[in-house]
This record gives sequence, C-alpha cells and structure tokens, in this order.
Amino acid sequence: MIYLIGYMGSGKTTIAKKLSLTLNVEYIEMDESIEEEAGMSIPKIFEHYGEEYFRELETNLLRSLRGDKIVSTGGGVILKEENRELLQKGTVVFLHALFETIDERLSNDEHRPLWSAGRETNQKRYEQRLPLYQTLADYTIQVDHKTEEAITKEVLNCLKS
Repeated sequence: MIYLIGYMGSGKTTIAKKLSLTLNVEYIEMDESIEEEAGMSIPKIFEHYGEEYFRELETNLLRSLRGDKIVSTGGGVILKEENRELLQKGTVVFLHALFETIDERLSNDEHRPLWSAGRETNQKRYEQRLPLYQTLADYTIQVDHKTEEAITKEVLNCLKS
C-alpha cells in the first residue's frame, strides 16, 4: 500500500492517478470514496455531522483497505493516532507544498469546508499539521514549481530505492 499524504491542495489525487497508470495499480481517492459511501459531499457531511464524524469515516475506510493500492488521503487523515498507525503499515509519501503554493491553488475552491476559514486560520492549521506529515513520511517530495510528471518521477524513484 502506498499512501500519499499532504495538506489539501498539495496534489495527492493528481499524483495518485499518474502513479496508478504508471504502476498499473488501483488508486483510491479517500474523499471521493467517503462521499460515495455516505451518499453526500464532504461539505454536507461536515454541515450535518461535523468533522469528528468525517474523521471516523476516514478511519473506517483505512481499516477496510486490502491489497496493493495507491491511496490519496485526505489532508487531515494524519490527525487521528489510529489513522497514523494504519498508514505506517504501508509506504507513506509526503507531498510537501509550501503554504503560499496551497493558498494560490485553493484561492477559489469552495468544495473544501476547512479552507473557508480565512488565510490566517488556514496557515495556522497548515503549520500545526506539518510536523505530523513530516514525522509520518517515509519519503518527502517537495512539489512547489514542479510539473506533475516531475513529481511522479520523484515518487517512483523513492519507491524503487
């Protein structure tokens, strides 16, 4: 199992798709899987049930995964200790984007309920999560100002080593 972790907007889904094609391994986009299972969007899950409920759905999904897969995780999956333990059973690749890059990428994104809090709150959340990503990662790939192809190649090189 290969888990891609990183803050929202770091490119996890895009790189997971590319890795999936290159390695001919199924990929799972956790947020999409949760939406499909719940029958509602993540903003609606947050609105109706709250973040804690959503985090439990992430844990349940991680527990259920079997076989070889590339998993694009949600940005906050690393917040729960049980999730961190589950992730460590596979290879964890941290796609590290600077806050400025993420802020630029997500400036018009209305699908992410936690991004609507404002720049200062977003940056604080980013800075709080950063050490968790760093500690959990088997490999860290800096993604700022790189093409999808270059990032994918770097991840593949890490996986070969």
